[in-house]
Amino acid sequence: MTVENILELLQSVAPFETQEEWDNSGLLVGSPRQEVASVLFALDATERVIDEAAALGASLIVTHHPLMLHGRRRLTDEDYEGRIVSRLIRENISLIAAHTNLDQAAGGINDMLCALCGLDDGAGEGFFRCGTLAEPVPAETFAWMLEDSLGDSVRLMGPKDTMIRRVGLCSGGGSEFWEAAEKAGCDAFIAGEIRHHHALAMADAGIVAFECGHFATEEPGIRALAEALQNCLNEVECNVRVFVSNVPAYAFPKET
Repeated sequence: MTVENILELLQSVAPFETQEEWDNSGLLVGSPRQEVASVLFALDATERVIDEAAALGASLIVTHHPLMLHGRRRLTDEDYEGRIVSRLIRENISLIAAHTNLDQAAGGINDMLCALCGLDDGAGEGFFRCGTLAEPVPAETFAWMLEDSLGDSVRLMGPKDTMIRRVGLCSGGGSEFWEAAEKAGCDAFIAGEIRHHHALAMADAGIVAFECGHFATEEPGIRALAEALQNCLNEVECNVRVFVSNVPAYAFPKET
């Protein structure tokens, strides 16, 4: 099994051609011909994640967020991204990113978030999803439910006694999709990060906002992608070990 073979399997789950024009998904570092015995999935490529990959003997890291999203004219170890890319090369670890293609994919980031938020009949196009709770609950109660299912603190923006039944969402920094939630008749909108002017517009429209954290709303989707790859590998009877990172969000690099 090679990096190129893994890329083809990921393509079958979250087609790379569906990524946004500005995105940088796909094989970013390494060789498509590199052999892969173990692969590590993580939300981001960080020093701690590379430590973890090296300890596991993983020659490939698959992340959600890409590196080099903006043009670079040099790669040095004098900045964060340069250090990460340089170290991947030194460690002979390839890097694949599945970003906006995974956000939109069936069973991808936003479908997983919809399920974790307890929403039935989840539907939507592109990055937006919406669904309904089995029973209406006060906004404060729904915030507690979200904290329990997503494992992070939740910021409630709106009256805590507003009854919530229909909910729209977009993972990560997708608060601009609140207008789709308004059109869908939603009582609430969930995102990882809510911009202040979007929160004000939602309040004016009578929609309660829940800011649940970028990591918390997207990390479950990378776990789903790891499981999907494992299923693909099982179908072709290929013995490649698949791991999901245990590095906490925003962990500092280990001291050397």
